[in-house]
Amino acid sequence: MNNRTITVKGVGSASTKPDFVSLSLRVSETDTDYQNAVNGANKRVFALENAVVGVGFDKTDLKTLSFNVETNYENVEQPNGRYRRVFAGYNCVYGLKLSFDLDALRLANTLTAISKSGSEAEVDVRFTVKDPESVKAELLKSAAQNARAKAEVLAEASGVALGELLAINYDWTEVMFASETRFARSYGADMLNEAMPEFTPEDIESSDSAAFVWEIK
Repeated sequence: MNNRTITVKGVGSASTKPDFVSLSLRVSETDTDYQNAVNGANKRVFALENAVVGVGFDKTDLKTLSFNVETNYENVEQPNGRYRRVFAGYNCVYGLKLSFDLDALRLANTLTAISKSGSEAEVDVRFTVKDPESVKAELLKSAAQNARAKAEVLAEASGVALGELLAINYDWTEVMFASETRFARSYGADMLNEAMPEFTPEDIESSDSAAFVWEIK
């Protein structure tokens, strides 16, 4: 039995143009009364829903990712110089997401509508890809080709031949697909009909790897 093997790490890389936009939104309300905090946060979400519907989205396009009510405390100095932990209120927080095909005008109008909604939502804009699975598949194909090429060079240089592929080891590390481009815009009293900026998000650079084990003979 031939126990001689060669193990090579194959690295696949890809440069992909973003075609999808993902807005991560956070709305919150703080009040000393629990119900008031929840109701206040609900009103902000409702205002946000109305804003996105007003620029062409369905209400269901705005997805709720998380809901949390935290109890806040603050340290208050006492006359004796010591500090006492005092209840400061309930903080109700919603995490939401809105995603759509990349379109500069639609993005600008959406951000404008959100800024005018009264929701006071915190917004993070990410440029990504609509079909990450197809990009992942290409990365793995590239990694396999890269590993084979390396193995052939090493085998030839060592005076041996590659035999049967014995194993593939892959750790299923999550690959993130997001452009480094950030989108920021200041809002005046009425920006919906203003000229929109022209921009092209930076390509998404991604990579993945796997280890391949061949028999050598």
